[in-house]
Amino acid sequence: MIEVVPAIDLIGGAVVRLVEGDFARRTDYATDPVTLARDLAKAGFKRLHIVDLDGARAGRVMQAAVVERMVKASGLSVDFGGGVRSRADVDAVLATGVAQVNIGSAAIRAPEFMQACLEHYGPDAIILAADARDGRVAAAGWKDQTDVTLTGIIEQFRAHGLIWALVTDIARDGTLSGPSLDLYAGLMMQFPSLKLIASGGVGDISDVAALNELGCRRVVVGKALLEGRISKAEAVAYAG
Repeated sequence: MIEVVPAIDLIGGAVVRLVEGDFARRTDYATDPVTLARDLAKAGFKRLHIVDLDGARAGRVMQAAVVERMVKASGLSVDFGGGVRSRADVDAVLATGVAQVNIGSAAIRAPEFMQACLEHYGPDAIILAADARDGRVAAAGWKDQTDVTLTGIIEQFRAHGLIWALVTDIARDGTLSGPSLDLYAGLMMQFPSLKLIASGGVGDISDVAALNELGCRRVVVGKALLEGRISKAEAVAYAG
């Protein structure tokens, strides 16, 4: 069964959500990220997805201290992304207690780095974070559109042991308009053994059920949980 993973996006230590990756279309939530992480654990969630949006934009991890407090306070298994560009960054993130590290921009711009991480840390510790618009991958906090295809980059790293991929449809992210089911169905057909994590557009629990039917391993849910469109009880029922 698919696992619902709550998402917490951070800017300056505050919980936010963007629409389609646009920093100008930002919603701030009046909640402390450490308290929110602890409350999600109390609600029954087992896992948490954290994105350092400052780090994604700047190209360096910037909120490791906040993330470490969230991990320690909640006891959740955390996957983290945003600004990871070097082995030193991966080591620093894992030192906070994070279980899995998402690598996005660096996987596009320095594929040898991604390959080395898969080999050194093992495929269960590394997630390819592929943020796509019209089938092509974006980088630098979604600011830079590349010519790299989504299927091409997954295939490239599958040859080096990749088993986890977090695929975000940028056009759906933060919109609550429903996930791109055709996109994920196509990926599952092409890469049936890939552990696919869906992200972007989930608006209600029926979207989670539809992704479950496709065989996705996890779905990252942010705005729909923060705004109560999916209750914690509904989501936890899918949380494993």
